[in-house]
Amino acid sequence: MFIGHFAPAMVAATYPKAPGLGTLFVAGQLLDFGFFGLALAGVEKFRITPEITKMVPLDLYHMPYTHSLLASAVWALGFALLIWLFTGNRIGAMIGGLVVLSHWVLDLLVHAPDLTLAGSPPKMGFTLWDYPLIEMPLELAITFGALAFFVARTRPIAPSSKFVLVLLAILLATFQAVNWFAQEPEAATMGMMITALIAFTVASVAAFLVGKTRMLKQV
Repeated sequence: MFIGHFAPAMVAATYPKAPGLGTLFVAGQLLDFGFFGLALAGVEKFRITPEITKMVPLDLYHMPYTHSLLASAVWALGFALLIWLFTGNRIGAMIGGLVVLSHWVLDLLVHAPDLTLAGSPPKMGFTLWDYPLIEMPLELAITFGALAFFVARTRPIAPSSKFVLVLLAILLATFQAVNWFAQEPEAATMGMMITALIAFTVASVAAFLVGKTRMLKQV
């Protein structure tokens, strides 16, 4: 799951008092921001193991501080506290925290068994990455369905709204295409980790711009 993690962010952004779309995009990928950051520091670890799943060669064998359910809840709570401290918006804080936690749930669907409850076995994962004909349309459907839902529940407030919205859609489609169809890496390199962090950041910036050019429709 890559761009699918942004789907809860786009749905959540349509609720009154929700944080901005850019903030929610960061929430949707916060666990992977943390994972690749910790991997760069050598704290969490992964390796390339061809055919560990049919779609993704990542062997995520040590990530207790970001991708256990307990750790995910801690990240979610921390993110919610930051929103509350900076905005005083308790409902927005809860929404942001739930979007962070949605990452673990979506990963559970697609990952090989590498997720844990508290950092130690048993490891869990339903391995939809072994079923491309299910995972690929599912990821596209939830992502672009969520984007369509966001567009339907909001209205433009700036001339640039259409441009940045199309830009976001193109970025999401491009990132996912690269994720699926680019040549598999031979090793888990620093460049690979930095590239992932840049992709998450670029998507979040584009979402921030979209959020600034649209507002919720009056119900």
